[in-house]
Amino acid sequence: MLEFVKILLSPVAVVYSVITKIRNWLFDKNIFPSTKVKARVVSVGNLTVGGSGKTPAVMMIAEMLKTKGIKVGLLSRGYGRNSLGYVFASDGKSMKVTVDQCGDEMYFMADELKLPAAVAERRVSGARNFIKDSNIETIVLDDAFQHRWIYRDLDVVIFDQRFLDMSQKLEQRILPIGSMRESFKSLDRADVIIINRKFSDKIEIPEKLKKYFEGKIIFTGYYEAVGIFDVKTHHFFEMSEFQGQKSLVVCGVARPFSFLNVLEKNKIDFTNKMIFDDHKNYSLNEVQLIRKKFYDTNAYSVLTTQKDAVKFIQYSKELDDIDIYYLKIELRLDDQKNFNDIIFNSINK
Repeated sequence: MLEFVKILLSPVAVVYSVITKIRNWLFDKNIFPSTKVKARVVSVGNLTVGGSGKTPAVMMIAEMLKTKGIKVGLLSRGYGRNSLGYVFASDGKSMKVTVDQCGDEMYFMADELKLPAAVAERRVSGARNFIKDSNIETIVLDDAFQHRWIYRDLDVVIFDQRFLDMSQKLEQRILPIGSMRESFKSLDRADVIIINRKFSDKIEIPEKLKKYFEGKIIFTGYYEAVGIFDVKTHHFFEMSEFQGQKSLVVCGVARPFSFLNVLEKNKIDFTNKMIFDDHKNYSLNEVQLIRKKFYDTNAYSVLTTQKDAVKFIQYSKELDDIDIYYLKIELRLDDQKNFNDIIFNSINK
């Protein structure tokens, strides 16, 4: 039924594709100019809607630059926030706003990395305000491959390996039929490509797609489960400590497959689960439903993602009698040193 509906939407996809091609042509010909700001800019983005591992990639790059002594900050549009315009989210020492004001991804990235952070729909004006507020020298742009109004020194594009393996499915069609914001041809403007196999085995790029990746700098990576942390105290636990225990798994991410997959591989029982839409803003009513399911299933704990965990902070009173934890994952690359050198050199040209 769903595929039939998508086929009915094919005229919309054609119009969307034409508009996207015209827009990219206007940028390529500099009719639409890309504006430079007074900072080096590394963009991390993708060709698809959600679930590629973009946020872990942003964190990996930003943390690496920080360790090298670079004054780096994070800038995104702040998807899912309840505010508009430019918002200075963190000065690198403490959060200046709530999770609702800057979005879940930006909140946990800034809080975790202790880096200056800001959100703005308009990246050029947002970057200018951000530079003035934080005195940073380098900006890592989150989800900006399609936001071509701002000039970038390096464009990093990340793919979920599972998505590349769907060459015979509608997933690799342009929105709204498939999941693609742009066609594979847009990889022409990518400087670096990361193929994220997450928790799966490495596979080759399908023959049908190889022509789009020829001549590109390609890195392969995977997720590493760092451990499980208490949402309230941030106390660390080994994955093995949760083996065999019945947890209520709660998540609101784009593609929960990887989250559930790592739990399964670590023998963590996720029979009882509540799956919500990506960037879920949990209401008090939904928190009460989580409480009810927790007690109804006699669960040992609530286990969630790091992105969801920041949403539950505001309900600490309602969840005071429940042990709630989040799984922390990090992106690792098979050739991390070479990747780091490319990023570092791009901002020291």
